[in-house]
Amino acid sequence: MQPQVIAQNFHEMPIWRTYKMDICFPRRELEHTQKYPHAKLIRLGVGDTTEPIPEIITSAMVEHAHALSTPRGYKGYGDEQGNKALRTAIAETFYRDMGVRGNEVFVSDGAQCDISRLQMLLGSNVMVAVQDPSFPAYIDTSVIVGQSGKFREETGKYENIVYMNCRPENNFFPDLSTSPKTNVIFFCSPNNPTGYAASRQQLEQLVNFAKANGSIIVYDSAYAAYITDDSPRSIFEIPGAREVAIEISSFSKFAGFTGVRLGWTVVPEELLYSNGFPLIRDFNRIVCTCFNGASNIVQAGGLACLSSEGYLALSNVVDYYMENAKILVDTFASLGLKVYGGKNAPYIWVHFPGMMSWDVFNEILEKTHILTVPGQGFGPGGEEYIRLSAFGHRECILEASRRLKNLLK
Repeated sequence: MQPQVIAQNFHEMPIWRTYKMDICFPRRELEHTQKYPHAKLIRLGVGDTTEPIPEIITSAMVEHAHALSTPRGYKGYGDEQGNKALRTAIAETFYRDMGVRGNEVFVSDGAQCDISRLQMLLGSNVMVAVQDPSFPAYIDTSVIVGQSGKFREETGKYENIVYMNCRPENNFFPDLSTSPKTNVIFFCSPNNPTGYAASRQQLEQLVNFAKANGSIIVYDSAYAAYITDDSPRSIFEIPGAREVAIEISSFSKFAGFTGVRLGWTVVPEELLYSNGFPLIRDFNRIVCTCFNGASNIVQAGGLACLSSEGYLALSNVVDYYMENAKILVDTFASLGLKVYGGKNAPYIWVHFPGMMSWDVFNEILEKTHILTVPGQGFGPGGEEYIRLSAFGHRECILEASRRLKNLLK
């Protein structure tokens, strides 16, 4: 019996078929587990946290959840923009002395969701620039809203997206003197996948470039808690950034909230359209239209994260992951390979000169049962590289180190 076609007047967007990473990566994992059902697979691919959330934070969520069963503690809808106390705590914890106010903070269910909401705000008639390599969501959402144009197989790029080269040869920062003017610049620091944190001087160049060209910087600081040197943790540390930048961030990686879901976006009141209208008002409208607010239980956990005791406990977990990163960096360095990252981010970016990243991925998976991520999935600038995540239990990281040394020695 043939299925009935209901949506006769609707057509699939063929451009979505170019999402190769979404299709290939999970399929290769499934194929491998079916081929080797008894092998112990070590997952160092997707950046998913593995260590338990500290009890002081989960206890706050449990307490709030239990209060919902009482007449006094029950609450229904909250503000779409987030709990006022949490918005204020985010501003005071992460943006002290940067001029960020609580009313400029929009609490959400995660940074990736906020990227999509920002794309809804920006619309289809804009030109965007991305770091190459970079987190795929910037490009994928550009495709979905109609900004990207056609995909060119010969270059691995979309024709209407500007790919800013951010490889080791230019210190992971684009040559802005040759970069064309775009309406929007997506910029992640510390960068996913390379792990590089932009310096103050580099970010000053970026802000000045945006001001000169009338561009908006969408700055992703999801890994700021992992910075160990004096690199800026926020774009708003840079003078003038409040006039040109929006910052998105998340509790996912520093608080282990990948499954709990909580993030935020900062939209400064000084960021204006060309006609002088504040962009924050339109973003507020989008949030109130498309989102009913983050879970009040989860927001209670977010507040606990930002308490002095909660923040200290989370810092210990971050240190644990960075110790994992050092083990992996030392492993590849001992084998004579060029290794980047692992200092200001929980990602390790390894160069295999002259090799295709999918070939490296497949060889490591086949011979060591370790999942990594082929660099090509982060853009054409990721070819010849693989990314490894430092999120993992210590025994898995040590075992991965042993397997990799046996393979690559």
